[in-house]
Amino acid sequence: MSSDLPLLIHNASIPQPYGSFVLGDVYVQNGIIQAIAAELNAADLSVSRQPIKEIDATGLTLLPGVIDPQVHFREPGFEYKEDLFTASCACARGGVTSFLEMPNTRPLTITQAALDDKLKRAAEKCLVNYGFFIGATAEILPDLLEANPVCGIKIFMGSMHGALLIDEESLLDQIFSQGSRLIAVHAENQARIQARRQLFAGSTDPAVHSQIQDNQAALEATQLALKLSQKYHRRLHILHMSTAEEAELLRQEKPAWVTAEVTPQHLLLNTSAYETIGNLAQMNPPLRSPHDNEVLWQALKDGVIDFIATDHAPHTLEEKMKGIPKSVPASTTEQPADGSPVILLEPAIIPSGMPGVETSLALMLTQAMQGRCTVAQVANWMSTAVAKAYRIPNKGQIAIGYDADLVLVDLNTYRTVRREDQLTKCGWSSFEGWNLTGWAVTTIVGGQIVFDHGKLNTSVRGQPLRFD
Repeated sequence: MSSDLPLLIHNASIPQPYGSFVLGDVYVQNGIIQAIAAELNAADLSVSRQPIKEIDATGLTLLPGVIDPQVHFREPGFEYKEDLFTASCACARGGVTSFLEMPNTRPLTITQAALDDKLKRAAEKCLVNYGFFIGATAEILPDLLEANPVCGIKIFMGSMHGALLIDEESLLDQIFSQGSRLIAVHAENQARIQARRQLFAGSTDPAVHSQIQDNQAALEATQLALKLSQKYHRRLHILHMSTAEEAELLRQEKPAWVTAEVTPQHLLLNTSAYETIGNLAQMNPPLRSPHDNEVLWQALKDGVIDFIATDHAPHTLEEKMKGIPKSVPASTTEQPADGSPVILLEPAIIPSGMPGVETSLALMLTQAMQGRCTVAQVANWMSTAVAKAYRIPNKGQIAIGYDADLVLVDLNTYRTVRREDQLTKCGWSSFEGWNLTGWAVTTIVGGQIVFDHGKLNTSVRGQPLRFD
């Protein structure tokens, strides 16, 4: 494994913008790409006879490290599902060198103090680079506009409860009208979800989730967010777009300051997955129809959708299989003699979400090898375009002067997704059994090898991302 020695990567296949590849060498020193050429000699590059770590990349493809712009790593508050260390290990295995994490932890990331706590935890635990969103609440706190460093403001328009749910247009209008920070929205209409939840009450079929939180619920929320963005010319990002209707809306009406993302699961899974993997298919927004898959793919290739995120949101296998009893205090029930609170249990609730950082790159590269897109497009969707949208300097490209966040992948070998191989703490994948290529062989963070041929270097620590 590497320390912080200079690196010289030999004979890597590097994708070019229009689908071709070139063989070349890449030299890294002090965490920065210093030289790229058809052939570089270690003896010519060595300074004061400093040793250089050389990597033979023959037969491998070199890509910019994946920047995953939407993850839920559960720390603090839910570390039994995942924590920053286990999640960053999973990132390293999946070729993810940077992530942007969401605010629905415990406590919520809605203040500078909560943000500082996450940054401290990440500095101590994360093998890869990190950035965090700040969450919006109905009480518009000063930190929403002032806390730093943050990649943007996260708004849950639906599929949420408690302080982070903002489903009133007047409150949304206030947030859009103040400041200039990027606003990222989970776009589902909470009122429609609640009404349809009553309509389907009593159903135990997991597939009903896609009917309760239907396409119309997503479309209505995206329409509202787009309207407010246009009203204030406010930078807007639409998270995990899932429906054909939303894609067509943006195709017709997408200002230059609006971006959108899609997850691999919304491209590759649909409602038929409920029949094969049951509760493991449940996420928010839900899986849609094969028609939605096709329209989303086309929108991604046309640039209507800008990039890819995983929405990595792990739950334990026990939670996904059995559901979670929802506890609520019973204020009108007689208290026990010992004074302890009375708890009533509502019917089991299946938690929404699935892990994704370990499989996302291999899933997309497998699609590229099947001819659905190019390797260069995958690199753009999973790194370059993300860095551009979030204004992350010096990341997302294999270029001189850029940070050496890189991944060498094998496009010639297929391996099956197996539960026992997962490094995420939850220990499962909705893509179990899929045969994929493009797995990470070597992952490099800031010029240091963090994952190499199946082994982690847990001494590596990532850095906080900057947002210009």
